[in-house]
Amino acid sequence: MSTLAPPMTTDELSLLAHDLLAPTVLIELAVLAGCLAAAWIVVRLLCGAVPRPGSVWFGRRVVDGVLFPVLALLLALLARWALRDHVPIAVFRLVVPVLVSLALIRLAVRVLRSAFPESPLMRLLERSLSWLAWLAVAMWITGLLPLILQELDDIGWKFGGSRVSVRNLIEGAFTAIVVLVLALWVSAALEARLLEGARDNLSIRKMAANALRALLLFLGLILAFEAAGIDLTALGVLGGALGVGIGFGLQKLAANYVSGFVILAEHSMRIGDTVKVDGFEGRITDISTRYTVIRALNGRESIVPNEMMITQRVENSSLADPKVLMTTTVQVAYGTDLDALMPKLAAAAAAVPRVVADLPPSVLLSAFAADGLELTLAFWIADPENGQGNVRSAVNLAVLRTLGEAGVEIPYPQRVVRQAPP
Repeated sequence: MSTLAPPMTTDELSLLAHDLLAPTVLIELAVLAGCLAAAWIVVRLLCGAVPRPGSVWFGRRVVDGVLFPVLALLLALLARWALRDHVPIAVFRLVVPVLVSLALIRLAVRVLRSAFPESPLMRLLERSLSWLAWLAVAMWITGLLPLILQELDDIGWKFGGSRVSVRNLIEGAFTAIVVLVLALWVSAALEARLLEGARDNLSIRKMAANALRALLLFLGLILAFEAAGIDLTALGVLGGALGVGIGFGLQKLAANYVSGFVILAEHSMRIGDTVKVDGFEGRITDISTRYTVIRALNGRESIVPNEMMITQRVENSSLADPKVLMTTTVQVAYGTDLDALMPKLAAAAAAVPRVVADLPPSVLLSAFAADGLELTLAFWIADPENGQGNVRSAVNLAVLRTLGEAGVEIPYPQRVVRQAPP
């Protein structure tokens, strides 16, 4: 049982128009409505009451995902097979190609949205795919598409030891798009499964997901060339030229890809580490095959090429130990009893929830300032990704309360002005 009906000639189009005016069309429309309603109910029961905007199968609404047009197509094919011996098939000859086109559009759009959620070109790409799919269906139904493909098959040239026509290129491009969309879908699903619940070995799972995606895309391209009838041995010259291009013009891009796998493999930098590179400090939130995303504490994000992370000096505060030493200073007046005050300041800092208890805070007399004695309070935190300014503020407030309870004043700058006698 074929999915699409064969293209129609002029006589068949006239016969189809005649059948669409017959009373039996009402039977087909009723059966079609039942198929669509049954598909909607099944998808609604499988999806549940909670919407799944990131799901390829379901989408934000019931009809947004891939499952609804696929299930409706299967039911329509079954209904057409059941009605073919009882009524003239007219409506289903039009509906089946439309459902096939709708399923392909939904698959491409949902997978591309899942793979590239932030891309500004997604809206334009969705409209382009929709128009091309509906145009192809219209030309197939009217019988124009086979005629156009036959003419395109006559336009060709020799490529190595094989002949390549314009039709081969179009079919190869279509097959490549379908295969690549499926490869992106499978790789995204496997990546989500690999990264689900990952904590300690997140970098290794990320590297495995990137390698798996690259492998699936490569296999997809090979299958697309084979499906288009292109001899892979004829691509040897093109592959050599591409290798030269990578060696000269695309060496930076290739270096970034290789550096990405090196970073993930050697564990020098991991997702969640606090690093400083090229004057920008923050926490690593993602390591892709081409770049590393570093998010600062103020919300700014820096996209750093992976080659820079390998070739330049990078400060990693979390490589051996995630703990970070922080300091704050305060001045007290000369004559203050430091032997009694310093233990109180250390105890006040230790009472702050995020201060590490294993490494107790310490207070040092760091300088004899012009207006008072300068004390430096040092303490450790184990979660710098949660912010450093907030914990320093909490420690400063605890120090201020302790000074107030002890009756110690923070000295103001004092200046002595002497006026010469007249």
